[in-house]
Amino acid sequence: MIKMQVIGRLGKDCLVNNVNGRNVINFTVAHSERFKDSQGNQQEKTVWVDCAYWTDRTAVAPYLVKGTQVFVEGQPEVRTFTKSDGTAGAALSMRVREVQLLGSKADGGTPAQPQSSGYSSAPSNTASSNASSVNDFSEPVDDLPF
Repeated sequence: MIKMQVIGRLGKDCLVNNVNGRNVINFTVAHSERFKDSQGNQQEKTVWVDCAYWTDRTAVAPYLVKGTQVFVEGQPEVRTFTKSDGTAGAALSMRVREVQLLGSKADGGTPAQPQSSGYSSAPSNTASSNASSVNDFSEPVDDLPF
């Protein structure tokens, strides 16, 4: 199994399409990392991930707008293509299994509303629903002494 997880911001509003009778939500997530190069200069690298979320649960679509911070998890795919100049190109994409809203730039990055795995195609369990029901997204409290 290959699994990919990305936390980043949406580069533009999502698009909801219907393909052969199935709904797909398409969006792009940008993940940026800052680092120092060998000369000590601050550098920033951004990776863009094209996401396709095949689901009948399109109620999340109005919240997937440019600038919103999201957590997405799914299966990575590499698409290869030929550029207009004849050279080969590749793009990273993900077939999304789960998406969670983390916040938007307008509200300072705080969650607009806590999201459980209600927008996930995976079945939820009590541990994940307990963790996601906490407003401050801290670790879930359990009865185990260790």
